[in-house]
Amino acid sequence: MSQLTPLDSAFKSARRRLVPFLLLMYILSFLDRANIGFAKQSFQASTGVSDAAYALGAGIFFLTYALFEVPSNLILHRVGARIWMARIMVTWGLVSAAMMFATNDTIFYVLRLLLGAAEAGFFPGVILYLTYWFPDSRRSQIMGLFYFGAPLAFIFGAPLSGLLLELDKMAGLGGWQWMFVVEGLLASAVGVWAFFYLDDKPDDATWLNSAERTALQSAISAEQKLKTSHGPSDFLDVLLTPKVLHFVLIYFLIQMSVYGVVFYLPTQVAALLGKKVGFDVGLVTAIPWICALAATFSLPSIADRTGGHRLMAAAILAISGIGIAVSANSPPAIALLSLCFAAAGFIAVQPLFWKFPTSTLGGVAAAGGIAAINAIGSLGGFVAPNVKNLADASFAIPNAGLYLLAGTTLIGAVAIFAIRESRR
Repeated sequence: MSQLTPLDSAFKSARRRLVPFLLLMYILSFLDRANIGFAKQSFQASTGVSDAAYALGAGIFFLTYALFEVPSNLILHRVGARIWMARIMVTWGLVSAAMMFATNDTIFYVLRLLLGAAEAGFFPGVILYLTYWFPDSRRSQIMGLFYFGAPLAFIFGAPLSGLLLELDKMAGLGGWQWMFVVEGLLASAVGVWAFFYLDDKPDDATWLNSAERTALQSAISAEQKLKTSHGPSDFLDVLLTPKVLHFVLIYFLIQMSVYGVVFYLPTQVAALLGKKVGFDVGLVTAIPWICALAATFSLPSIADRTGGHRLMAAAILAISGIGIAVSANSPPAIALLSLCFAAAGFIAVQPLFWKFPTSTLGGVAAAGGIAAINAIGSLGGFVAPNVKNLADASFAIPNAGLYLLAGTTLIGAVAIFAIRESRR
Protein backbone atom coordinates (compact mmCIF):
# COMPACT_ATOMS: atom_id res chain seq x y z
CA MET A 1 0.00 0.00 0.00
CA SER A 2 1.49 3.34 -1.06
CA GLN A 3 2.24 5.92 1.59
CA LEU A 4 0.13 9.08 1.64
CA THR A 5 1.75 12.32 0.53
CA PRO A 6 1.85 15.13 3.12
CA LEU A 7 -0.92 16.93 1.17
CA ASP A 8 -3.21 13.88 1.11
CA SER A 9 -2.52 13.21 4.77
CA ALA A 10 -3.28 16.85 5.65
CA PHE A 11 -6.49 16.74 3.66
CA LYS A 12 -7.70 13.63 5.48
CA SER A 13 -6.79 15.05 8.87
CA ALA A 14 -8.55 18.35 8.12
CA ARG A 15 -11.66 16.54 6.92
CA ARG A 16 -11.72 14.36 10.03
CA ARG A 17 -11.10 17.29 12.39
CA LEU A 18 -13.22 20.07 10.90
CA VAL A 19 -16.14 18.63 8.96
CA PRO A 20 -17.98 16.91 11.86
CA PHE A 21 -17.80 20.06 13.97
CA LEU A 22 -18.89 22.37 11.13
CA LEU A 23 -21.69 19.91 10.43
CA LEU A 24 -22.89 20.17 14.04
CA MET A 25 -22.86 23.95 13.78
CA TYR A 26 -24.89 23.87 10.56
CA ILE A 27 -27.44 21.45 12.03
CA LEU A 28 -28.10 23.89 14.86
CA SER A 29 -28.15 26.83 12.46
CA PHE A 30 -30.72 25.27 10.16
CA LEU A 31 -32.81 24.03 13.07
CA ASP A 32 -32.93 27.43 14.80
CA ARG A 33 -34.02 29.27 11.67
CA ALA A 34 -36.57 26.66 10.55
CA ASN A 35 -38.02 25.40 13.84
CA ILE A 36 -40.68 28.08 13.55
CA GLY A 37 -42.26 25.65 11.07
CA PHE A 38 -42.68 23.03 13.82
CA ALA A 39 -44.03 25.62 16.24
CA LYS A 40 -46.55 27.02 13.72
CA GLN A 41 -49.72 25.32 14.98
CA SER A 42 -49.19 25.64 18.73
CA PHE A 43 -47.50 29.05 18.43
CA GLN A 44 -50.42 30.52 16.49
CA ALA A 45 -52.99 28.88 18.76
CA SER A 46 -51.25 30.27 21.86
CA THR A 47 -50.52 33.80 20.61
CA GLY A 48 -53.27 34.47 18.05
CA VAL A 49 -50.72 35.30 15.32
CA SER A 50 -52.50 35.12 11.94
CA ASP A 51 -51.37 33.18 8.86
CA ALA A 52 -50.27 36.42 7.16
CA ALA A 53 -48.34 37.54 10.24
CA TYR A 54 -46.71 34.12 10.53
CA ALA A 55 -45.61 34.22 6.88
CA LEU A 56 -44.16 37.72 7.34
CA GLY A 57 -42.39 36.80 10.57
CA ALA A 58 -40.97 33.58 9.14
CA GLY A 59 -39.58 35.40 6.12
CA ILE A 60 -38.54 38.69 7.76
CA PHE A 61 -35.54 36.87 9.26
CA PHE A 62 -33.88 37.05 5.85
CA LEU A 63 -34.00 40.86 5.60
CA THR A 64 -31.49 41.50 8.40
CA TYR A 65 -29.71 38.27 7.54
CA ALA A 66 -29.07 39.60 4.04
CA LEU A 67 -28.21 43.11 5.26
CA PHE A 68 -25.40 41.97 7.57
CA GLU A 69 -24.02 39.06 5.52
CA VAL A 70 -21.29 40.94 3.65
CA PRO A 71 -19.99 42.99 6.63
CA SER A 72 -19.94 39.83 8.74
CA ASN A 73 -17.92 37.86 6.20
CA LEU A 74 -15.44 40.71 5.71
CA ILE A 75 -14.95 40.82 9.48
CA LEU A 76 -14.39 37.05 9.55
CA HIS A 77 -11.79 37.41 6.79
CA ARG A 78 -10.01 40.01 8.93
CA VAL A 79 -10.24 38.63 12.49
CA GLY A 80 -10.42 34.89 11.76
CA ALA A 81 -13.11 32.22 11.91
CA ARG A 82 -12.46 31.04 15.47
CA ILE A 83 -13.50 34.30 17.15
CA TRP A 84 -16.20 35.31 14.70
CA MET A 85 -17.97 31.97 14.32
CA ALA A 86 -18.10 31.65 18.11
CA ARG A 87 -19.64 35.13 18.36
CA ILE A 88 -22.25 34.33 15.72
CA MET A 89 -23.36 31.09 17.39
CA VAL A 90 -23.55 32.46 20.93
CA THR A 91 -25.65 35.49 19.94
CA TRP A 92 -28.02 33.65 17.60
CA GLY A 93 -28.60 30.97 20.25
CA LEU A 94 -29.55 33.56 22.85
CA VAL A 95 -31.91 35.34 20.46
CA SER A 96 -33.49 32.05 19.40
CA ALA A 97 -34.07 31.14 23.06
CA ALA A 98 -35.69 34.57 23.56
CA MET A 99 -38.38 33.53 21.04
CA MET A 100 -40.17 32.09 24.07
CA PHE A 101 -41.28 35.68 24.73
CA ALA A 102 -42.81 36.16 21.23
CA THR A 103 -46.39 36.40 22.49
CA ASN A 104 -47.65 38.91 19.89
CA ASP A 105 -46.98 40.02 16.32
CA THR A 106 -44.60 42.86 17.21
CA ILE A 107 -42.30 40.83 19.49
CA PHE A 108 -42.35 38.02 16.93
CA TYR A 109 -41.20 40.36 14.14
CA VAL A 110 -38.51 42.02 16.28
CA LEU A 111 -37.00 38.73 17.44
CA ARG A 112 -36.99 37.27 13.93
CA LEU A 113 -35.20 40.40 12.70
CA LEU A 114 -32.66 40.11 15.54
CA LEU A 115 -32.16 36.41 14.79
CA GLY A 116 -31.36 37.24 11.17
CA ALA A 117 -28.81 39.86 12.24
CA ALA A 118 -27.22 37.52 14.79
CA GLU A 119 -26.89 34.57 12.39
CA ALA A 120 -25.76 36.69 9.41
CA GLY A 121 -22.41 35.57 8.12
CA PHE A 122 -22.51 32.03 9.50
CA PHE A 123 -23.18 30.15 6.27
CA PRO A 124 -20.99 32.22 3.91
CA GLY A 125 -18.41 32.24 6.68
CA VAL A 126 -18.27 28.45 6.60
CA ILE A 127 -18.09 28.43 2.79
CA LEU A 128 -15.20 30.90 2.95
CA TYR A 129 -13.57 28.93 5.77
CA LEU A 130 -13.59 25.77 3.66
CA THR A 131 -11.62 27.59 0.93
CA TYR A 132 -8.86 28.14 3.53
CA TRP A 133 -8.54 24.39 4.12
CA PHE A 134 -9.61 22.39 1.07
CA PRO A 135 -8.42 22.69 -2.56
CA ASP A 136 -10.99 23.29 -5.28
CA SER A 137 -10.63 19.75 -6.66
CA ARG A 138 -11.88 18.28 -3.38
CA ARG A 139 -14.24 20.97 -2.16
CA SER A 140 -17.48 19.64 -3.68
CA GLN A 141 -17.33 16.43 -1.67
CA ILE A 142 -16.52 18.42 1.47
CA MET A 143 -19.43 20.75 0.73
CA GLY A 144 -21.59 17.67 0.25
CA LEU A 145 -20.63 16.43 3.72
CA PHE A 146 -21.31 19.87 5.18
CA TYR A 147 -24.72 19.98 3.56
CA PHE A 148 -25.66 16.88 5.54
CA GLY A 149 -26.54 19.48 8.16
CA ALA A 150 -29.85 20.48 6.58
CA PRO A 151 -31.35 16.97 6.32
CA LEU A 152 -29.81 15.91 9.65
CA ALA A 153 -31.40 18.95 11.28
CA PHE A 154 -34.76 17.49 10.34
CA ILE A 155 -33.97 13.79 10.73
CA PHE A 156 -32.99 14.36 14.37
CA GLY A 157 -34.42 17.83 14.92
CA ALA A 158 -37.95 17.02 13.72
CA PRO A 159 -38.57 14.34 16.37
CA LEU A 160 -36.76 16.49 18.98
CA SER A 161 -38.89 19.53 18.15
CA GLY A 162 -42.03 17.40 18.14
CA LEU A 163 -41.11 15.93 21.53
CA LEU A 164 -40.43 19.38 23.02
CA LEU A 165 -43.78 20.62 21.70
CA GLU A 166 -45.43 17.91 23.79
CA LEU A 167 -44.01 19.49 26.99
CA ASP A 168 -46.97 21.87 26.81
CA LYS A 169 -47.90 23.41 30.22
CA MET A 170 -44.76 22.04 31.90
CA ALA A 171 -43.53 24.66 34.41
CA GLY A 172 -46.18 26.99 33.03
CA LEU A 173 -44.60 27.20 29.56
CA GLY A 174 -46.03 26.19 26.21
CA GLY A 175 -44.37 23.39 24.25
CA TRP A 176 -43.29 25.87 21.57
CA GLN A 177 -41.53 27.92 24.27
CA TRP A 178 -39.61 24.88 25.52
CA MET A 179 -38.58 24.12 21.94
CA PHE A 180 -37.07 27.57 21.39
CA VAL A 181 -35.29 27.67 24.77
CA VAL A 182 -33.68 24.23 24.57
CA GLU A 183 -32.57 24.45 20.94
CA GLY A 184 -31.36 28.06 21.26
CA LEU A 185 -29.24 27.49 24.37
CA LEU A 186 -27.74 24.38 22.76
CA ALA A 187 -26.46 26.57 19.89
CA SER A 188 -24.89 29.03 22.34
CA ALA A 189 -23.10 26.20 24.16
CA VAL A 190 -21.62 24.91 20.87
CA GLY A 191 -20.55 28.50 20.05
CA VAL A 192 -18.44 28.62 23.23
CA TRP A 193 -16.95 25.26 22.24
CA ALA A 194 -16.10 26.61 18.76
CA PHE A 195 -13.87 29.31 20.28
CA PHE A 196 -11.60 26.64 21.75
CA TYR A 197 -11.87 24.07 18.95
CA LEU A 198 -11.47 25.84 15.59
CA ASP A 199 -8.19 26.98 14.00
CA ASP A 200 -8.20 29.86 11.53
CA LYS A 201 -5.86 28.43 8.86
CA PRO A 202 -3.57 25.42 8.28
CA ASP A 203 -0.56 27.34 9.65
CA ASP A 204 -2.35 27.46 13.04
CA ALA A 205 -3.18 23.74 13.21
CA THR A 206 -1.09 22.01 15.87
CA TRP A 207 -2.84 18.73 14.98
CA LEU A 208 -0.99 18.72 11.60
CA ASN A 209 2.73 17.99 11.46
CA SER A 210 5.13 20.47 9.89
CA ALA A 211 5.19 18.80 6.46
CA GLU A 212 1.39 18.57 6.34
CA ARG A 213 0.94 22.23 7.32
CA THR A 214 3.41 23.38 4.68
CA ALA A 215 1.93 21.21 1.91
CA LEU A 216 -1.67 22.20 2.60
CA GLN A 217 -0.96 25.92 3.02
CA SER A 218 1.15 25.95 -0.17
CA ALA A 219 -1.63 24.28 -2.17
CA ILE A 220 -4.26 26.70 -0.87
CA SER A 221 -2.02 29.75 -1.44
CA ALA A 222 -1.26 28.71 -5.04
CA GLU A 223 -4.96 28.26 -5.73
CA GLN A 224 -5.78 31.68 -4.25
CA LYS A 225 -3.18 33.36 -6.48
CA LEU A 226 -4.65 31.66 -9.56
CA LYS A 227 -8.19 32.78 -8.72
CA THR A 228 -7.23 36.39 -8.04
CA SER A 229 -5.26 36.56 -11.30
CA HIS A 230 -8.16 35.21 -13.41
CA GLY A 231 -11.16 36.77 -11.68
CA PRO A 232 -12.31 39.94 -9.88
CA SER A 233 -9.83 40.90 -7.19
CA ASP A 234 -11.91 43.20 -4.96
CA PHE A 235 -15.46 43.45 -3.71
CA LEU A 236 -16.59 46.28 -6.01
CA ASP A 237 -15.43 44.31 -9.05
CA VAL A 238 -17.44 41.34 -7.77
CA LEU A 239 -20.67 43.32 -7.62
CA LEU A 240 -20.26 44.41 -11.24
CA THR A 241 -19.54 40.92 -12.59
CA PRO A 242 -22.41 39.42 -14.68
CA LYS A 243 -21.38 35.90 -13.66
CA VAL A 244 -21.82 36.76 -9.98
CA LEU A 245 -25.26 38.23 -10.67
CA HIS A 246 -26.10 34.98 -12.46
CA PHE A 247 -25.05 33.06 -9.33
CA VAL A 248 -27.22 35.36 -7.19
CA LEU A 249 -30.29 34.63 -9.33
CA ILE A 250 -29.73 30.87 -9.14
CA TYR A 251 -29.24 30.89 -5.37
CA PHE A 252 -32.32 33.09 -4.90
CA LEU A 253 -34.49 30.58 -6.78
CA ILE A 254 -33.01 27.64 -4.88
CA GLN A 255 -33.73 29.33 -1.54
CA MET A 256 -37.31 30.01 -2.61
CA SER A 257 -37.68 26.26 -3.10
CA VAL A 258 -36.04 25.40 0.21
CA TYR A 259 -37.94 27.74 2.51
CA GLY A 260 -41.20 27.65 0.62
CA VAL A 261 -41.29 23.97 1.60
CA VAL A 262 -39.40 24.01 4.94
CA PHE A 263 -41.62 26.56 6.71
CA TYR A 264 -44.76 24.58 5.81
CA LEU A 265 -43.56 20.96 5.63
CA PRO A 266 -44.57 19.96 9.20
CA THR A 267 -48.12 21.32 8.78
CA GLN A 268 -48.32 19.80 5.28
CA VAL A 269 -47.35 16.38 6.68
CA ALA A 270 -49.78 16.85 9.59
CA ALA A 271 -52.56 17.52 7.08
CA LEU A 272 -51.61 14.40 5.09
CA LEU A 273 -51.73 12.30 8.28
CA GLY A 274 -54.76 14.04 9.76
CA LYS A 275 -52.85 14.69 13.00
CA LYS A 276 -51.61 17.60 15.10
CA VAL A 277 -47.89 18.49 14.80
CA GLY A 278 -46.08 16.50 17.47
CA PHE A 279 -43.67 13.59 17.86
CA ASP A 280 -45.43 11.31 15.33
CA VAL A 281 -45.58 14.05 12.67
CA GLY A 282 -41.95 14.87 13.45
CA LEU A 283 -40.94 11.28 12.68
CA VAL A 284 -42.76 11.26 9.33
CA THR A 285 -41.41 14.73 8.48
CA ALA A 286 -37.91 13.27 8.82
CA ILE A 287 -38.47 10.85 5.90
CA PRO A 288 -37.92 13.39 3.05
CA TRP A 289 -34.74 14.53 4.79
CA ILE A 290 -33.38 10.98 4.92
CA CYS A 291 -33.76 10.96 1.13
CA ALA A 292 -32.01 14.34 0.98
CA LEU A 293 -29.17 12.93 3.08
CA ALA A 294 -28.68 10.02 0.67
CA ALA A 295 -28.68 12.33 -2.35
CA THR A 296 -26.26 14.77 -0.73
CA PHE A 297 -23.93 11.91 0.20
CA SER A 298 -23.72 10.46 -3.30
CA LEU A 299 -24.27 13.15 -5.94
CA PRO A 300 -21.43 15.64 -5.17
CA SER A 301 -18.86 12.81 -5.17
CA ILE A 302 -20.17 11.54 -8.50
CA ALA A 303 -19.98 15.08 -9.92
CA ASP A 304 -16.37 15.43 -8.70
CA ARG A 305 -15.40 12.17 -10.43
CA THR A 306 -17.20 12.93 -13.71
CA GLY A 307 -16.84 16.72 -13.84
CA GLY A 308 -20.55 17.00 -14.64
CA HIS A 309 -21.49 19.53 -11.95
CA ARG A 310 -23.60 21.77 -14.21
CA LEU A 311 -25.72 19.08 -15.88
CA MET A 312 -26.25 17.14 -12.67
CA ALA A 313 -27.22 20.28 -10.71
CA ALA A 314 -29.72 21.34 -13.37
CA ALA A 315 -31.26 17.86 -13.54
CA ILE A 316 -31.73 17.34 -9.82
CA LEU A 317 -33.19 20.83 -9.31
CA ALA A 318 -35.68 20.12 -12.12
CA ILE A 319 -36.64 16.87 -10.37
CA SER A 320 -37.12 18.87 -7.17
CA GLY A 321 -39.52 21.26 -8.91
CA ILE A 322 -41.55 18.36 -10.29
CA GLY A 323 -41.66 16.84 -6.80
CA ILE A 324 -43.02 20.07 -5.28
CA ALA A 325 -45.75 20.25 -7.95
CA VAL A 326 -46.83 16.61 -7.58
CA SER A 327 -46.98 16.89 -3.76
CA ALA A 328 -49.56 19.68 -3.98
CA ASN A 329 -52.69 17.62 -4.68
CA SER A 330 -51.88 13.92 -4.46
CA PRO A 331 -52.88 11.06 -2.16
CA PRO A 332 -50.79 10.99 1.05
CA ALA A 333 -48.37 8.24 -0.02
CA ILE A 334 -47.64 9.85 -3.40
CA ALA A 335 -47.41 13.32 -1.86
CA LEU A 336 -44.86 12.09 0.71
CA LEU A 337 -42.82 10.34 -2.00
CA SER A 338 -42.89 13.55 -4.08
CA LEU A 339 -41.69 15.57 -1.10
CA CYS A 340 -38.79 13.09 -0.81
CA PHE A 341 -37.72 13.95 -4.37
CA ALA A 342 -38.24 17.66 -3.72
CA ALA A 343 -36.13 17.73 -0.54
CA ALA A 344 -33.41 15.54 -2.06
CA GLY A 345 -33.17 17.86 -5.06
CA PHE A 346 -33.07 21.27 -3.43
CA ILE A 347 -30.60 20.16 -0.75
CA ALA A 348 -28.24 18.11 -2.94
CA VAL A 349 -28.06 20.84 -5.59
CA GLN A 350 -26.49 23.34 -3.19
CA PRO A 351 -23.00 21.83 -2.72
CA LEU A 352 -22.89 21.44 -6.51
CA PHE A 353 -23.90 25.07 -6.97
CA TRP A 354 -21.20 26.43 -4.63
CA LYS A 355 -18.54 24.75 -6.78
CA PHE A 356 -18.98 27.57 -9.33
CA PRO A 357 -18.51 30.75 -7.22
CA THR A 358 -15.77 29.24 -5.02
CA SER A 359 -13.84 28.23 -8.17
CA THR A 360 -14.12 31.79 -9.53
CA LEU A 361 -13.45 34.09 -6.56
CA GLY A 362 -10.41 34.50 -4.33
CA GLY A 363 -9.13 36.70 -1.49
CA VAL A 364 -11.28 39.65 -0.40
CA ALA A 365 -13.42 39.08 -3.51
CA ALA A 366 -14.24 35.61 -2.19
CA ALA A 367 -15.15 36.93 1.26
CA GLY A 368 -17.42 39.63 -0.14
CA GLY A 369 -18.67 37.75 -3.19
CA ILE A 370 -19.68 34.57 -1.39
CA ALA A 371 -21.45 36.66 1.24
CA ALA A 372 -23.20 38.77 -1.42
CA ILE A 373 -24.42 35.68 -3.28
CA ASN A 374 -25.68 34.13 -0.06
CA ALA A 375 -27.16 37.42 1.23
CA ILE A 376 -29.13 38.43 -1.83
CA GLY A 377 -29.96 34.86 -2.74
CA SER A 378 -31.25 34.18 0.77
CA LEU A 379 -33.91 36.83 0.28
CA GLY A 380 -35.68 34.00 -1.52
CA GLY A 381 -36.39 32.75 1.99
CA PHE A 382 -38.25 36.01 2.68
CA VAL A 383 -40.11 36.05 -0.63
CA ALA A 384 -41.17 32.37 -0.65
CA PRO A 385 -43.53 32.15 2.37
CA ASN A 386 -45.13 35.51 1.58
CA VAL A 387 -45.62 34.72 -2.11
CA LYS A 388 -46.93 31.27 -1.22
CA ASN A 389 -49.43 32.73 1.24
CA LEU A 390 -50.50 35.39 -1.32
CA ALA A 391 -50.94 32.82 -4.09
CA ASP A 392 -52.97 30.52 -1.85
CA ALA A 393 -55.23 33.42 -0.88
CA SER A 394 -55.56 34.89 -4.40
CA PHE A 395 -56.23 31.89 -6.65
CA ALA A 396 -59.12 29.47 -6.57
CA ILE A 397 -56.71 26.55 -7.02
CA PRO A 398 -55.85 24.35 -4.01
CA ASN A 399 -52.16 24.72 -3.08
CA ALA A 400 -51.57 27.40 -5.72
CA GLY A 401 -48.53 28.52 -3.73
CA LEU A 402 -46.83 25.15 -4.15
CA TYR A 403 -47.39 25.23 -7.91
CA LEU A 404 -45.82 28.69 -8.00
CA LEU A 405 -42.77 27.45 -6.06
CA ALA A 406 -42.49 24.48 -8.41
CA GLY A 407 -42.36 26.89 -11.34
CA THR A 408 -39.60 29.04 -9.82
CA THR A 409 -37.62 25.87 -9.06
CA LEU A 410 -37.77 24.82 -12.71
CA ILE A 411 -36.59 28.30 -13.74
CA GLY A 412 -33.64 27.80 -11.38
CA ALA A 413 -32.77 24.55 -13.15
CA VAL A 414 -32.71 26.37 -16.50
CA ALA A 415 -30.48 29.09 -14.99
CA ILE A 416 -28.00 26.47 -13.77
CA PHE A 417 -27.94 24.84 -17.19
CA ALA A 418 -27.01 28.27 -18.66
CA ILE A 419 -23.83 28.58 -16.52
CA ARG A 420 -20.69 28.88 -18.60
CA GLU A 421 -18.00 26.88 -16.83
CA SER A 422 -14.41 28.04 -16.68
CA ARG A 423 -11.96 25.95 -18.75
CA ARG A 424 -8.71 27.25 -17.27
